[in-house]
Amino acid sequence: MQNKLLAHSSIGNGKPVVFLHGFLESKSMWDYLHFSTNSFRFIFIDLPGHGETPFDDENEIPSIAYYADKVRTFLREYKIALYDIVGHSMGGYVALELKKSDPNCQKVVLLNSNFWEDTEQKKRDRIRVANLVFKAKSLFISEAIPGLFFSKKVQDVEVQDLINDAKKMTSDVIAYAALAMRERKDLTSILQANPSDFMILSGQHDPLIEPEEMRSRLPSGLIRLIFIENAGHMAHIEQSEKTKEVICDFLQ
Repeated sequence: MQNKLLAHSSIGNGKPVVFLHGFLESKSMWDYLHFSTNSFRFIFIDLPGHGETPFDDENEIPSIAYYADKVRTFLREYKIALYDIVGHSMGGYVALELKKSDPNCQKVVLLNSNFWEDTEQKKRDRIRVANLVFKAKSLFISEAIPGLFFSKKVQDVEVQDLINDAKKMTSDVIAYAALAMRERKDLTSILQANPSDFMILSGQHDPLIEPEEMRSRLPSGLIRLIFIENAGHMAHIEQSEKTKEVICDFLQ
């Protein structure tokens, strides 16, 4: 299904739960979780420039707020009031922006994501990525995606599928997303204000988010923090059943 704003699909009935994919991904990433329930209405969205959704931001400065505004407009158009949200990696940053600005956003699951601003080194890395994709997009994608997994050998088919899908994205869109992530600010205060609304779900071996750093930055012991064993940055693929179980338990 596609409207003039965001390509999307949905299953089930009940309270809406919005799913937002990460960098170099699309709504198809959630297929690995095999959701089938009437307790919720799961809505899977392609963010602008990803999957089947066109990209139309003409602002000079890339921002996560652009993605959040598109999602918020989409939800209003479909008369979706109160909702929960699950965001993977970059999708988690968009989820936090929605939680900050939309009172209808209730529970938030940050899947392999975080809530703090990039370090200066990470910001430099984002610029490097934005420049690199215009020179060697395929090479960047082919090297970046395998490194997100904990178990390289087991996930060969999935890795190749992700690489093939990511290569369909334009260099402009990839660069924009990288720079938008660079520009985001620390949102620890959002978690502090509503700790029971959040769950953080991360791979024990996530190469992008060290468990100790996550624990040290966690603003409240009331926030549910779970590490998935034998998983890297792609817990929804590497440990799909456990990931689905934990998400559904929190949303209930």
